This record gives sequence, C-alpha cells and structure tokens, in this order.
Amino acid sequence: MTLSAIKYNAASQVLELLDQRRLPTKTEFITCRDSKEVSEAIRNMVVRGAPAIGITAAYGMALAQLKNENMKDAYDCLMASRPTAVNLRWALKKIKDSDDMLAVAVAIHEEDIQLCKRLGANGASLLSGGVLTICNTGALATGGHGTALGMVRSALEVGTDLHLYICETRPYNQGARLTTWECVEDKIPCTLITDSMAGALMAQGKVKAVVAGADRVARNGDTANKIGTYSLAVLAHAHKIPFYIGMPMSTLDMDCPSGADIPIEERPPGELFSALEGVGVWNPAFDVTPANLITGWVSEEAVWTKDKFWQ
Repeated sequence: MTLSAIKYNAASQVLELLDQRRLPTKTEFITCRDSKEVSEAIRNMVVRGAPAIGITAAYGMALAQLKNENMKDAYDCLMASRPTAVNLRWALKKIKDSDDMLAVAVAIHEEDIQLCKRLGANGASLLSGGVLTICNTGALATGGHGTALGMVRSALEVGTDLHLYICETRPYNQGARLTTWECVEDKIPCTLITDSMAGALMAQGKVKAVVAGADRVARNGDTANKIGTYSLAVLAHAHKIPFYIGMPMSTLDMDCPSGADIPIEERPPGELFSALEGVGVWNPAFDVTPANLITGWVSEEAVWTKDKFWQ
C-alpha cells in the first residue's frame, strides 16, 4: 500500500490524516494543527483502527509540545478520545515523559509498519483458499501493511492462492468502504458480503479461515474487536473453521484480567437508521470474543495458541 493514511508535515508542523469517512468515493486529507484537533479527528472517526489511533495520538502529543500547549490537558483530552483501543493508552504512556515527542511519534509510526510486516509474515502460512474477514485491518488501520489484512497481503506475496471475503461491517461499513478500497488499490481478489451472509458462506465450504484484528486483548486472551467479530467466532467454531486474531503486542493489556473488564465504546444513535420516532438504539462499536473460540493470536513475535501462551 503506497498511500499512507497518516502523514506528519515537518515544514508546516501539522498532521495530515486521510479522512476515512470519505472513502471510497473521495480521497481527501484533513489537517490537524494542535492536539485538540487530533483528538477530535480520532473521536470523529477520521482515523480509526487501534494501531493507527495510537500513532495519531502520539503525533497529537508532539504537536502539543511544539505548540507549547498545556501538556496535561493535551494528554487527558487525547486519552479520552476513544476508550476501547488500548494502543491509544500505550502510545500516550510511551511518549508522555519524552523530551523530544516528535522523534518518539515518528519512531512509533515507523516501528508499526515493520512489526505489521513481521506479523503478516508470521501468519501468512495459516491462510489459503477462501478467507473471511471483518472491518478494516489494513494500511488504513495501522502505520502500513496491516494486521489481519497484513496476513492476507503477506500470503499473496509468497504466491498463496487466496480469495478474501469481506463482511460489510455494519453499521459503519468499514469493510464495505475501506477494506474493499484497499483490496482494489492492491489488486487483492475479494468479494463483499453482508454480515448476515457469513454463516451461509461457511456452510457452502467456501471459508477455510477467518481473520480479524484486535483493539484490546485481555490477560486471559479474551479479545475486543469490531462489533460482529464474536458472531463470526461462534459461526467459525460451529463449522470447525480456524479463527485467527491479528494481534500486535501493543494491543495486549496485561492490566486487564478478562474481556469483562474491557470498556466497550458506544457510538451515537444516529449512526443507526430508523425512520420511526421512539425506536431505541443500542450501538456498541465493539464486542468481546472469548479466548476459547480463538484458534491463534498472530503477533510480530509468534503465533500464540491457548495452550502455548495464555496461562
């Protein structure tokens, strides 16, 4: 993927973010000049995906330092921008006491690209034939290459015969809008399905593996990811299909005992549509997949399994 979704402009001291709300029909960047604008961009889904959120927040702190902002206020504002993705907290804690925050932010960004490539290489041999995924876990959600979608990219790079099935990922449609866009850009063979078609596709034998990303992995292996991931894990288990999580080690939260302790963000009701007044809306952005439904967690270090890693 040659197009980067996150760009720091050193000459102007601004952060340029690909506005993912506009994809796939328009490719537009917005400019963030201070930490408040970065926080708003994260909160408003200009940028999304756990690793990308962490990288962006680090640049937000760098801008705060460069613009002589109140650093505590900047830190608190960025920390509160989205609650579920642990990479946000990880990046902010990593950069918090740095004398040169811009250098740290750039290092976090560059390191993420390399670790995604290592993660992808570790998981490439697990995939072949029909592969089902949810949401967007590619270059748009990371510094580059991607996590779960990075595994797909790496598998194709070594000549694996593979076809990607993409759940549209209601209600924000990150699969339909973003993953399909990346696949077209990189010529990844793909087919879009609605979320409710996944079980029927598995029953026809067209899915050989399911891959998903991770916004936070608890100490016991329970994994929070985009809403609908848990449903796919249940379906995969019922059809005896391996279910893999692309897990950068930065998403592992050892301070979080289990999935029950992961805060789940709820998005505004207006993101769901009802033509009738008086209809209540429940709109969680994430769900939690229990560790016992996960075949393996693919990280930049290794492929972890329940008996090998989660003790």
